[in-house]
Amino acid sequence: MAVIEINDLSKSYRSGKAVDGVSLRVERGEIFGIAGPNGAGKTTVVECASGLRRRDGGTLRVLGLDPQSDRRELLQRIGVQLQEAALPDAIKVGEALRMYASFYDKPADWRELMDEWGLTDKRRAGFASLSGGWKQRLFIALALVGDPEVVFLDELTTGLDPSARRTTWGLVRTMRERGVTVVLVTHFMDEAEALCDRIAIIDRGRVVAEGSPDELIRRAKSDSLDNAFFALTGRETA
Repeated sequence: MAVIEINDLSKSYRSGKAVDGVSLRVERGEIFGIAGPNGAGKTTVVECASGLRRRDGGTLRVLGLDPQSDRRELLQRIGVQLQEAALPDAIKVGEALRMYASFYDKPADWRELMDEWGLTDKRRAGFASLSGGWKQRLFIALALVGDPEVVFLDELTTGLDPSARRTTWGLVRTMRERGVTVVLVTHFMDEAEALCDRIAIIDRGRVVAEGSPDELIRRAKSDSLDNAFFALTGRETA
């Protein structure tokens, strides 16, 4: 059952067209990757799908809702962690979770989320004092505090060291085990390969390939994908 249906999505800025006819379908309960180089249009797709940016053309349905006309209802049912997410330096972990919970009609128990995501010992820690890995753990908890059905994660592990990246991967898998559908935006193809059930590769605002990691690997090896799957990370296909 599809929880996200995107058809012929387009969005332009003064600098040009960021998204040019993107069509995607995300099934309930999967981790769906949107991969591609920086500036490919990945974040714009997520911002349009989550109701944070108005599309210029095409149709969008998330949980059966239009992100523009049904924006408030949709925001009560999804979680979003954007690449440029930040919090005030002085805000404490517990304060941030309590504040975010107040935005929702039926939030999850933020204290239970602190326990589940290992943040209880950091409850009184200020945001500025957290390492990159702890900040990402907090952002995941904040994305879940509304008890969402779908979560959008944009460049979740950018700037993390290898150990923190793998820890974060485990957290994403745990989200799926909770029954949450995850849309993961990344420019790391090893991350998409490790986590995602299916991947759409976007380049210059268009979907250039879509399939499971194994399917994309086979296509890259046969050159039918023009090695796009591996070109993003410099991996060899042989």
